[in-house]
Amino acid sequence: MSQKIEITRIEKSKINDLDFNNFSFGSVFTDHMFECDFIDGKWANPKIKPYQPISIEPSASVLHYGQAIFEGMKAYKDKNDEVWLFRPDQNFERINKSAVRMAIPEFPDDLFYDALTKLVNIERDWVKHGDGRSLYIRPFVIGNDYAIQAVPSKNYKFMIICAPATLYYTKKLKVLVADKFSRAASGGVGYAKAAGNYAGQFYPTRLANDEGFDQVIWTDANEHNYLEEAGTMNIFFRINDTLITAPTTDTILDGVTRKSLIQIAKDNGIDVEIKKLKVDELKNAAKNGSLKEIFGAGTAAVVSQINAFQHKGELFELNELDNSYAEKLKSNLVGIQTNQLADHHSWRYKV
Repeated sequence: MSQKIEITRIEKSKINDLDFNNFSFGSVFTDHMFECDFIDGKWANPKIKPYQPISIEPSASVLHYGQAIFEGMKAYKDKNDEVWLFRPDQNFERINKSAVRMAIPEFPDDLFYDALTKLVNIERDWVKHGDGRSLYIRPFVIGNDYAIQAVPSKNYKFMIICAPATLYYTKKLKVLVADKFSRAASGGVGYAKAAGNYAGQFYPTRLANDEGFDQVIWTDANEHNYLEEAGTMNIFFRINDTLITAPTTDTILDGVTRKSLIQIAKDNGIDVEIKKLKVDELKNAAKNGSLKEIFGAGTAAVVSQINAFQHKGELFELNELDNSYAEKLKSNLVGIQTNQLADHHSWRYKV
């Protein structure tokens, strides 16, 4: 039986202070947050309270050893003002999969869903209609021992915060295919939503930005021969009329958007191959004209089209395409998320 969540409401909402047509993704947060602590071997004291700073000591283990994981998910509002989550069971499974890899206690499913639905319901006015609009939801866990000992923390803090969301990318992307830096190595934590995975990307991505690229396509750490992910997204390649994406391994995140797009593609009769793709195969396809599309897929960005890539000084530009797979799949996905299209796979979860 789930623990009872203590709820303290804010006195005055800040929702009217925000211009919903003019803000950047992830920079504005809603009125409330969820907080729960792992103490004495169990999760305790779950509460929803006004969004506010938290207090930790300088010796908090997360600050020294990076024991932190997170998830990213969204809530959507349909034309009848009903609010829906999209495949929250996948996020719950993945955060606990990440927890196991990072030696963090797993979170109970009943408390996760209770906290998630109560918080989103309280914040439902922040979920707006319109193209690209949603409520981004960020569950996360940090190690919270006050001791600088290089061992797993005994105490943890689980939180959920929410941010109104709009379109993440508003243009097609130009990317650099990595030939030196790596996102993750086999045997590591690449498949987990570990905070440090993202910090490690910042430097090579900044170098790519300085050269005029928006993101990096990561390749395998051993030989840099195989294409893995794009920035913070899974990646798809359309060669002729076949959609290709890398298999999930211990270096590749099992993306919820990725697996949803694969299913939607199959539902629409599109050939999908889940296989390793070499950089040289991609370049040859670009040279002979069989490479039609590249796009990234993730919760924040949904589907982001890529119109140019460079590898070892060779730049390849993709032609504009009518009736692209990227647009078709995105339209289908968003239609399901926002309750405009039939949900044949029971992915929607009503709040």
